[in-house]
Amino acid sequence: MSLEILDIFSYIIIGLITGVAAGFFGMGGGTIIVPVMLFLGQPIHHAIGVSVMQMIFSSTFGSIINYKKGLLNIEDGIYAGIGGLIGASFSGMLLDSISSKTLTFLFLLITLYSLLKYAFKIQSSTNLTPPIKSKSQQRLILIITGIITGIFAISLGIGGGLLMVPILGYYLGYESKKVVPLGLFFVIFSSISGIISFHNSNVIDAQVLHIGIYIGIASMIGVWIGIKLIQKASAKVHRNGLLSIYMLSVLVTAYKLFAG
Repeated sequence: MSLEILDIFSYIIIGLITGVAAGFFGMGGGTIIVPVMLFLGQPIHHAIGVSVMQMIFSSTFGSIINYKKGLLNIEDGIYAGIGGLIGASFSGMLLDSISSKTLTFLFLLITLYSLLKYAFKIQSSTNLTPPIKSKSQQRLILIITGIITGIFAISLGIGGGLLMVPILGYYLGYESKKVVPLGLFFVIFSSISGIISFHNSNVIDAQVLHIGIYIGIASMIGVWIGIKLIQKASAKVHRNGLLSIYMLSVLVTAYKLFAG
């Protein structure tokens, strides 16, 4: 069934909102896209597929910006990306083997954790004396981290930062600010691999890919708007807005889980 004009308009609006949230709050699009897709009646597997498809666009756009600003270490990103390609290639099989209820519950837990972490300002600790010293060991850790993150983050339709920060912080002594652009670059590789895996495992269909493209293109415009807005907003407005989005995401996901 072809997408109606009204549906396409709705997906463009969702993409704009998601992009603004990504640019303004630095959050992954899945926090908004998955609950919204669930609310619109899409199954969780398709909602995750749309979210991962959107990541291809937003992560590429965001990585270009980070590279121009000198925030992205391309060499580290390539090794993490190789791991992401490997790990995300298993995400389709994993998604196909987990029930919708379990997936929705796992997504709810991740979102709730993000909400509590931000609300109470829980900081990810950086190991000042990381155990990994040699260059070859560092590259191996980046690849392994990419594999682990690719399997689980892509399967849930979320960004990689949530999993990458504690691992790289402990083993390599990376600060969270260094991991964020690295995680965004990693998502380019893992999301492409994940989408191929989803499609090959018959988890998603062509219509889901089309929806993801509409939302993804619109999200790039939203990211640009969000970056502009953050320069004008106060810290209080920024914090309250982010907490509101997390709470709304938790409520919608919980409603679909327990009422569905």
